[in-house]
Amino acid sequence: MKTLFIASSLAASLIVLSGAAHAQQAAPTKVDPAVVDKYVQSMWAKAPDPWKTVPVQDETQRICTETRNNPSQADFTKIMEREKASVVFPADGKVIGDWKAGERVANTGTGGQFTDGPNTPRGGNCYACHQMAPKELSYGTLGPSLQNYGKDRKFDPAEARNAYAKIYNAQGVFPCSQMPRFGLHKFLSEQQMKDAVAYLFDPESPVNK
Repeated sequence: MKTLFIASSLAASLIVLSGAAHAQQAAPTKVDPAVVDKYVQSMWAKAPDPWKTVPVQDETQRICTETRNNPSQADFTKIMEREKASVVFPADGKVIGDWKAGERVANTGTGGQFTDGPNTPRGGNCYACHQMAPKELSYGTLGPSLQNYGKDRKFDPAEARNAYAKIYNAQGVFPCSQMPRFGLHKFLSEQQMKDAVAYLFDPESPVNK
C-alpha cells in the first residue's frame, strides 16, 4: 500500500511538472522587433557597400516576417496585388526560350554569394527545392515537384506565361512564398527566365519525358 502511494505521488508530480513545462513552452518570450533589427544590422556593418542593403526588408518581407508567413487575408491580398503589378513580361511577347539553356539555369547554384566573383554565372538553383527531370536523383523538397509540368498543363501558352510570372515574382502568386523573386531583383536575366520556362514547357525537355 505504501509503495502504491509513493508511486501515485510520483506520477502526480510528473504530471504537474509536465504541465508546467508545457505552459512555459506555450508562452515564448516576446522579443522587441527593434532589438532584432538592430542586432541584424550590426552583423552587416562591415559588409561591402553593395551588401549593406541585404538585411533591409521591403513591405512584403516585413509582413511575412512579422506574421511568420501567415498574413491576414487583407495583407495576403495586398501582397499579391502589389507584387503581381511588378511583373514585366518580355516585349516580344515570347516567354519560352531554349530548354537546354534552361536546364543549365536549373542546375546552376552559383552567383550572388560572398564567395562568388562579380562575373560568376548566376543560376536559379531550381533543383535545390524542386524535383524536375525524373532522371535527376538529387533534388530538394521545399517546393512542389515540377516533373511533367508542361505536359500536365497540356503545354498551354497561358500556363507558360503564368510560369514566367511565378519565376519573375512568386510573391504575386503565393504571398510569403520562399521562392526568390528572380526577375524583380534582376537576379536572372529575361533570357534566363525564358529558358527556365522552356525547361518546364518544351515537349522535348526531360522534365516532360
